[in-house]
Amino acid sequence: MQSLSLAPPPHQPGLSAEQRRIAELEHENEKLRRINKVLMDRVERSMDFQGNAFSLFQTAIVLETKVRERTLELERTLHELERSNRDLARAKELAETVQARLAEAIESVNEGFALFDGDDRLVMCNSKYLAFWPAFSEQIVPGVTFTEIALQAVRSRSVQDIRDGGVSWLHQRLAEHRQPKGPYVHALADGRWMQVNERRTRDGGVVGIYTDITDLKRDETRRRETELAEKSVLLQATLDNIAQGVAVYDKDLNLVAWNDCFVRLLNLPTKVVRQGATWQDFVDHNTRLSWDGLSDKAMSREDLGERPLAVEEEWQGRVLDIRRTVMPGGGFVNTYTDITERKRNEEALRDSERRIRTITDAMPALIAYVDSEQRFRFVNKPYEDWFNRPREEIDGQPMWVALGAEHYEQRRENVLAALAGNEVTFEMELPAENGAVRYALATYIPHFGETGEVLGYYALIQDITERRMVAEALKESKESLERRVDERTAALMALNGKLHQEIAERKQIEEALRVAKVEAEQANLSKTKFLAAASHDLLQPLNAARLFVSALSDLEQIPQNGVLIENTDVALAAVEDLLGALLDISKLDAGVVQAEPGDFPIESLLGAMATEYAAQARERSLELRVVSSSAVVYSDIRLLRRIIQNFLSNAMRYTRSGRVLLGCRRDGSRLRIEVWDTGPGIPEDKLVEIFEEFRRLGNDQSGRDRGMGLGLAIVERVARMLDHRIGVRSVQGEGSVFSVTVPIGDRRRQVRPPEPVPAASLNRLAGSLVLVIDNERSILSGMTALLEGWRCAVVTAASGEEAVRVIESLERPPDIAIADYHLEHGATGVCALRAVLDHCGVNIPSLIITADRLPEVQEEVNANGFQLLNKPVKPAQLRSLMTSMLS
Repeated sequence: MQSLSLAPPPHQPGLSAEQRRIAELEHENEKLRRINKVLMDRVERSMDFQGNAFSLFQTAIVLETKVRERTLELERTLHELERSNRDLARAKELAETVQARLAEAIESVNEGFALFDGDDRLVMCNSKYLAFWPAFSEQIVPGVTFTEIALQAVRSRSVQDIRDGGVSWLHQRLAEHRQPKGPYVHALADGRWMQVNERRTRDGGVVGIYTDITDLKRDETRRRETELAEKSVLLQATLDNIAQGVAVYDKDLNLVAWNDCFVRLLNLPTKVVRQGATWQDFVDHNTRLSWDGLSDKAMSREDLGERPLAVEEEWQGRVLDIRRTVMPGGGFVNTYTDITERKRNEEALRDSERRIRTITDAMPALIAYVDSEQRFRFVNKPYEDWFNRPREEIDGQPMWVALGAEHYEQRRENVLAALAGNEVTFEMELPAENGAVRYALATYIPHFGETGEVLGYYALIQDITERRMVAEALKESKESLERRVDERTAALMALNGKLHQEIAERKQIEEALRVAKVEAEQANLSKTKFLAAASHDLLQPLNAARLFVSALSDLEQIPQNGVLIENTDVALAAVEDLLGALLDISKLDAGVVQAEPGDFPIESLLGAMATEYAAQARERSLELRVVSSSAVVYSDIRLLRRIIQNFLSNAMRYTRSGRVLLGCRRDGSRLRIEVWDTGPGIPEDKLVEIFEEFRRLGNDQSGRDRGMGLGLAIVERVARMLDHRIGVRSVQGEGSVFSVTVPIGDRRRQVRPPEPVPAASLNRLAGSLVLVIDNERSILSGMTALLEGWRCAVVTAASGEEAVRVIESLERPPDIAIADYHLEHGATGVCALRAVLDHCGVNIPSLIITADRLPEVQEEVNANGFQLLNKPVKPAQLRSLMTSMLS
């Protein structure tokens, strides 16, 4: 029997959907024709071969029916084929139209455009791209490879930065084209600059955008030349204000910079100090002076510009300190310092030292002076005799060298205490003749400078060997008494049984105390929640007072009134700090403050801290150094900022001189943020106590910046909420280190904080119309006085309805609107401002002022597009924010 199966049409890659559909229909048509033929053959074989007429008739009818069915199917197939052909024609026409429009769009682009396929062959480009290569633009046609274009650029020298015959530039461009990473800038031979941006396509090709940035490069060049000129003027001004004579010679020994002190100090003529003068001119002038000139050693030419020089020269009745510093790029800098007065003082000091040594050598005690670097600067004769060493071997030597490591370690702790400013007295052992040991009582007295720094200490050592022997005898008697106490202790153990009953009674008392403690904690929690909820009412009068004081300070006052206003402002600021700290602790204890941790770069927070405390550090003559980090941490940026602020504030408050360092250290999967200071340090038994409320150690002797003892208490609560570890290390006399350890975050989820809005340099508030809404008349009066002092026109209202009525009487809507969050009868400032905006029909910059720091309030204000400012209002902060909003 003949088989009817037909293989499916073979898959032909590269055909469109319409072409594949036509191939399938043709295959189906062929299949139907074969089926028809097979049926015809079967009917013919089934006929009666004896010539039966009825059988032939019946067969013909069956055959006609089959033919009619197959014919209908064939017609339907042909109609489907025609429809597919029409669809294919329309698709082809649409593709041509799209391609034409794409070419027009690319041609209209202002930058050069080029598209390369996966084999780096040019698919299409626009005329702007060809304009970059005028020397061979006619050779840039579809199908040319990127390598051929790069070779043409090298051969025609169309690029300016060709090195080694163009090979280096060609390799660089080919590597950049195969691995496009970002914009590249190249100089063209005709003076233009070209910026190239390339991106990889899905099929492995490369699309490039070529931009002419010649104007930008020229502007940048002019700006750099201007900056160099300004720096040159600044350098000359700096040199002219230096007390030393300075002369700068370049690598060709030409004089390029000098100051007036150089000319006056050496009495030099114009031809030696002028533009174009050389080192040889200076040498010739000195040679002409003969005996009155500088010595050959001061004018040494050996290794000129290669080796430094330091010479003290007696010249024309003065003593000059002459130094030469070699510059890295060639040339050198000579400095000339008049040290005549210093030399006279040194001679006077040496004479005074001789008189003091005569007196101290006659005293029976050992006397020495040690400087802040722990070097011996003076010892008397008994000190030499006891150690059996001449003073030349002791003076100028570090203590650990002069005394030896063992004897130095015996004194080290007391030495550090004396250099920290503390007078110490202690006993120690000293070597004696024949290997014997003598005992001495040492007293170290700090030597303070005029500004309070420790310059060194005086050591007074007395022999107490006889007293020590008496003390040893007393010690033996004490040990005998201790043995007798042990015997009595054994007898007391028998009384231990009687104490068990008392212990049981105490347990009952402890249970009663536990119940009382729970009740006390509940009462304390209620108090805390009350304080947290009452922040608005507590801060309202303080806010009004600050506004009135700020308004008064903007007015002209007589000096006596100015001092009173300033003192009032300081007192209100102290009340504000104390009240703010109490409210913070209350809210932390009541659970009102909720942490909102997230991933953010720590450098954004450290940079803000550096800016915030730079001015305070300069005011206190402290060196503030911030070592940033690229790490991303997971924490609440607002609460973590509060912790670091408290650390830095304490470091600034208690550090009298030296520096404060803020930096980070990796600690496994965590980051430890540390604040180092060179303050007085903290006793070891006080390291836990400082985290309690109202605990102050009194290290600030001046009392100028004494804190309230709440900062570290807030730090401890915030750290416990964030599950961050707090650490503290301290050495008395050297300083302290406070740290907080936070987990490392996910860099992919980091959210950078918004950039700070730059402060306006001009008074942009002058002449602006400001609407103020507050139910407190004192606040309205204070705000009116403050804003009018900034030359603003002010209108006030106690509610949203009153504000609408006030606006109806105005000729124009306000420029800015300010409202308190809590108004009368449960109304809010957000609703009042919304009513004002709806009435005016324009978007007025709006600000909400509140003492309520709940997250829900922040979310509501942000959702309405308003700004938020917390009470008590700081006038400078309010003015900066209003200026930013109006900008």
